[in-house]
Amino acid sequence: MSESIRTGACVSVCVALLATASVRAGGHDETAMTPGEHAANAAVMRSTAHYEVPPIALVRDDGQRVSLPQEMNDGRPVVLNFIFTSCGSICPLMSQVFGEFQQRLGADAQHVHLMSISTDPEEDTPERLSEYARQFGAGPQWQHYTGTLEASLKAQRAFDVYRGDKMSHAPVTLLRAAPGQPWRRIDGFITPDELVKEYRHLLAGHCTGDSRAHGGRLSQDFCTPRRAPAREHARLERHRRRRASGRRNLPARHPTVGRSAAGRA
Repeated sequence: MSESIRTGACVSVCVALLATASVRAGGHDETAMTPGEHAANAAVMRSTAHYEVPPIALVRDDGQRVSLPQEMNDGRPVVLNFIFTSCGSICPLMSQVFGEFQQRLGADAQHVHLMSISTDPEEDTPERLSEYARQFGAGPQWQHYTGTLEASLKAQRAFDVYRGDKMSHAPVTLLRAAPGQPWRRIDGFITPDELVKEYRHLLAGHCTGDSRAHGGRLSQDFCTPRRAPAREHARLERHRRRRASGRRNLPARHPTVGRSAAGRA
């Protein structure tokens, strides 16, 4: 299947999903609404939750075996979702939002850690995730993770996104300002601009609060922009160069990865 046909199929499916969410949310007449209006009326639920990060090991898209708690507690705010690369509907849309989110942050993107954990680790190898990441323009601040099926399931259950199997997944985005802080949970589709607004609101709420209540670490860790340590800076630079070289032959607009509308999920 050609790239343009695959992309068109995904857009059609995504519009249909948004339309379904809109009708379920408020019974609106979908035949009289534009795709933009469908998105605006789709059901989105926001809540605050406390999750304990499970002590599991995952494999990052660069092939490195890592600790999930260490990856999440590196001093940066975290924005998290769950995807799998052969998904042809929800996942490409969520990944596109992440890609545009990091672009809209501009220079501030280096201070956030975007994380996408695969719900299909048996198929999603580090190489496959790396290619998926390149096609959505992932910068050095956005990593994708795979690992054992057991580890993936533990992560999904810890963040209450497991729905029986990967085919039953739903769009969920999770944000956390700092280790030990509550998570902002967003169920449903949001736009990149809405995600930027949620992120900045979350960060501002913690940075303007009493940092003493959080061990006096807020302004030092991420409220005030700071240079990354030399080792981390070197890793980010290597990551950026590797992905830049992999994007040389890609088109200007990032193609949607996944199967056609008749494919999985």
